Amino acid sequence: MSSNLDEIQKQRELTNRDLMKTYARWYLSVEVSNSYERLQALAFCNALSGSLKKLYKDDDQGYREALIRHLQFYNSEGTFGAVIHGVVLSMEEEKAKSKDSSDSLSEEVITGFKTGLMGPIAGIGDTLIWGTLKPIILALASSLALSGLFIGGIVPFLFPLAVILIGYGMMKSGYLLGKDSVTKLMKSGLINNLINSASILGLFMMGALSSTYIKVSTPLEFTFKNAEPIVIQDILDQILVGILPLAAVFGIYFYFKLRGQYYNRLIMWLIVISLITGFFGILQGS
Repeated sequence: MSSNLDEIQKQRELTNRDLMKTYARWYLSVEVSNSYERLQALAFCNALSGSLKKLYKDDDQGYREALIRHLQFYNSEGTFGAVIHGVVLSMEEEKAKSKDSSDSLSEEVITGFKTGLMGPIAGIGDTLIWGTLKPIILALASSLALSGLFIGGIVPFLFPLAVILIGYGMMKSGYLLGKDSVTKLMKSGLINNLINSASILGLFMMGALSSTYIKVSTPLEFTFKNAEPIVIQDILDQILVGILPLAAVFGIYFYFKLRGQYYNRLIMWLIVISLITGFFGILQGS
């Protein structure tokens, strides 16, 4: 596969350096110029401008039209969505080479293809990058930091590094494979496998962190004359070790499911419940 891509790249106008500059511009400006009218369009056009100038080096009018074309509304996930940039550059290169041919790509085809990919790619990118990769890395960092390890302060920097590597890889693949890259990606089933695998890993890590760092126990005990006291926590441990932390996790889960994701409201409820149960000696952190 790698050798095939190398052969394809030899036939292309843009080099790895050009693609790296394009992605660097996108990475640094993706959320800078957002507006209700165009959202990420200015950043998209800015990112592609240097590469478009090279593709339309002998056609100033074509270059201006390309810039105007990519100032239209655009909004997608920034990392995984970089594949769209690559595909668009591939299509622009094809258009630039065949500008005097009847087979030349029309503006509508390029714009329609880009617009059609925004939603599906955003769903995939948000799930994999922001819904799975980021929480896993930050959870790992928190775990290490709570253990007093200095590396816990370094691990979060793995996320921007991963974003850069994934984003550039997606852009390069989109450029070299063109329109077929997205089709192959969707039909291969790879995305579904990645999402399922990442979800399983995320749930596994969240469960491990919850069982390790959520500490809830009860000091309640009942004393009878001429008998050993009945310790409620010992009885609960015989049923299932960690049953109270598990109940707390499921209680938060069902709160989100039934009431919605109102984080500040949940925090206030947790504080109130903790104060009341702690004051009456019902629950304690251990």
